[in-house]
Formats: sequence, C-alpha cells, structure tokens
Amino acid sequence: MRTRDCKIVATMGPASDPPERLAMLIEAGVDCFRLNFSHGAREDHARRMQAIRAAEQKAGAPVAVFADLQGPKIRVGSFERGETKLRYNDIVTLEASEELGSGHLIRLPHAELVNALEVGDILKLDDGKMQLTVIERGRNQVKARVDFGGVLKNQKGVNVPTRRIPISALTPKDREDLVYALDLGVDYVALSFVQHPEDVREARALIGERAGIISKIEKPSALEKIDEIVDLSDAVMVARGDLGVELPPEQVPIAQRQIIRAARAAGRPVIVATHMLESMVEAATPTRAEASDVATAVYQGADAVMLSAESAVGRHPQSAVAIMDRIIRAVEADDAYWSSLPRDMTPPQATTADAIALSARHIADVIGCSAVVAFTATGSTALRVARERPRCGVVGLTPVTATARRLALVWGVRSRVTEDVTSVEDMVDKADAAVRALGVAGPDDRVAIIAGIPFGRAGKTNTIRVLRLE
Repeated sequence: MRTRDCKIVATMGPASDPPERLAMLIEAGVDCFRLNFSHGAREDHARRMQAIRAAEQKAGAPVAVFADLQGPKIRVGSFERGETKLRYNDIVTLEASEELGSGHLIRLPHAELVNALEVGDILKLDDGKMQLTVIERGRNQVKARVDFGGVLKNQKGVNVPTRRIPISALTPKDREDLVYALDLGVDYVALSFVQHPEDVREARALIGERAGIISKIEKPSALEKIDEIVDLSDAVMVARGDLGVELPPEQVPIAQRQIIRAARAAGRPVIVATHMLESMVEAATPTRAEASDVATAVYQGADAVMLSAESAVGRHPQSAVAIMDRIIRAVEADDAYWSSLPRDMTPPQATTADAIALSARHIADVIGCSAVVAFTATGSTALRVARERPRCGVVGLTPVTATARRLALVWGVRSRVTEDVTSVEDMVDKADAAVRALGVAGPDDRVAIIAGIPFGRAGKTNTIRVLRLE
C-alpha cells in the first residue's frame, strides 16, 4: 500500500512528445511536467499542454505542469573575428556598447551591468570557463584582470556572482510568454534570475492567483534573502546549473541543503534540478555518482527531483524516470531516512491549522495510520500535513481541480478531486472511499482525517478524526 513520497518532474521535449511516450512516462512515475520556454515555439508548448491533459485524463490522476520562463540572459557582444583569446593576467576593458569588440576590448550590450560593476567584482564567462576580476572603474567602462583565460566567442554568457544586477527577472519575452502560459492553464510558473524578494512580488502582481510561482534559486544574492523569497513563493527550485557557475563547487551542496531547509520550514515544495541523471541522455543507466546525487536530495527532504535533458532530448526518457523512481523508493525504504529526516517543522507562531496538521502526524505515527486524509480547498491543509512528513503519506481531497494539480508536486500527497463535504458523515464516507480507491488503506486500517468545520470555508482547519475502515 506504501507509495512513493518524493515526486518526479520531467522536462518536455522531442523525446517525450509522442502521446504513447507521454503515457509511459506518467505510468513510470512522472508527477509533474516542465515546459521549458527557453526552447521551442509557443505552438509546441500548446500542443504539449494539450497532450499532457489528455494523458492525465487517461491516467485518472492529477498531473502538475509548470512553465519555466527563460529570464534575462546576460552575454558579451560579438567580436570582429568572432572570438578573442584571453590569457592569464591580461588586462581587458569592458565597455557598454553594441559595437564589435576586438583584442582586449570586450563590448557588453548591457549598460546596467557595466554601470553596476565595482572594483573587486568577479565576472565568469562562458559558464565559468573563464574568469575576470574588476581592477579599475571608469565612467562608461571598467578594466579587469584575467584570472583564468581561454577563447571567448561571440555572445557567450556572463555571470556576476558578487553583485546584484539592476535587471528585472522578467524580460519582454518573458512577459509575453507568461501571458501565453497562463492562457494555456499551467499550474505553476517558474521564475528565473530571482535576485531579490521584489522580483517575486513583481511576478505576483502579473500572475495573481492564476498559477503558483516557483522561484528558481540560482543567484548568490537570492541566498542572502532566501527566507523572504521562499515566503513569497508557492514553491522553490534549487537551480544547480547557474548556481554552480556563480558559486564555488564546494558551496553548491551547502546551498542546496540551505534552500531545502528554508522551503521545508515555510511549508513550500522544493525541487532539486539539473544534471541529476545527465549521463542518461545517452546511456541506458546512470553513474553511481548520479544515483547518489538523487538519493542525497531525497535524504535531505526534497519534495521533487527533476529530469531535464534526460527526458526532453535523451535516448531513454522512460528508463530515466523508472530509475529515478527506484532510487527514491530505495531511500524511502531505509529506516535511516526517517530517523534523519527533519520532521518537526511547525513554525513558532503556529496557527490552529498548523497544530492540527502536527497532531495528525503524531497520531498517525503512534497508532500506525495508513494515511492522513486532508480536505482542502486551496491546498494549504495538505501542505501543512506534508511539511510534517508523516510516514503514511497524505491524501488531499479537494473540490478544485487546479488545487489537486498543484498538490501533485508536493511530497507525499496523492490528490483527488471530490465534491464539497456537507456533513461529518459525508466527510467520513468520502475519506473512506478515497483511500480504498487509491489502495492506500483497506479493512481494519485506520486513517486520520483533518478538515474545517463549518465545511466549505477555506482556511478553517480545526477538526481531526480517526477512522477505522470496516
């Protein structure tokens, strides 16, 4: 009866597009799909969204979908010869201009970046392959020393880990993509280039309640404000690709743990992403290091782990999902997982609903419940229970389809759409029917039920009941 708690996110792409492949991915264990707006035409995403909803209906279980916005891409300009060679200890000039660069003159079509740089700032070029340190500040340009060099080609990326860049997290392209994604009916929007809580507030003003916001933590400046960013978000992502460029490699695992703990404390789902089973883009099996990487995220309490190129363009997308599923199940079957997993995450300023959720977990542990059933309109009750990590998992029952889909991303929650509860007897009947239908409980099993009375009013979780199935 035990089900997998940590969820699997798969990125859509040519490898996962065929309807029969999509159905197999859901059967193999995908709980949420990612539409990557950095690639592909909008029509491709619309077609994928339609295919996901069709596959969801056939599977008979809610599936979450999020649109991943591209965000600002800061790049060097072009060069007269298409490239320039940077040697150790060379002094180069960085200038805000759209014109071609040459030799030791690097042009940047981002005046706001050049104006923000100060002496001592570090610039990483081409995904960290080269590094510069600013040594002199001029009016419209800066001079920098080459710390380690290489061949810098046209339009290669620039990262500035030491400085918050005065650029909005939403480019004009992102704003257009956002409107399109919301019209498609995505459940979440993933926000790239989050540097400050204000970036999340700006996105919220545009999105409202039409979708949840996943803040991608990929900038050191975001780590400095992580608690506030998490509080303003509906979920967060440990975006280890850019984070790994901007931070020293030995700091990335520490940042991952910090982000997961912040999200857990706030009761927000947290996704660990990038290079999880990267070798499976080509190979039929992952490396031992990759298997350990997935396992570490699960041991740390992540709500979900994500496949990127493995499912989008890889040769073995279904196998990648199946192997990730096996790794997660192996960890969750380990007693050490439960003994080391932080579970008492109730905030100091707890509400009645927080206390009820914590009590449900304690009751479930003490008497061996097969499930905690949470009746919820907005999803907040199920989120509160999931934050406490009950060993029996959570069944989220909601009259709102959008809520059921969002809960598909949350640790341990199996969500289902049901009609509004009208009485205590109706509550018990619906809980009984749901756990039997899902196969998580049977005759003589006990389940803990939490709900709000009077029924049908959001934010009123105040009731807990233990049911023994006949």
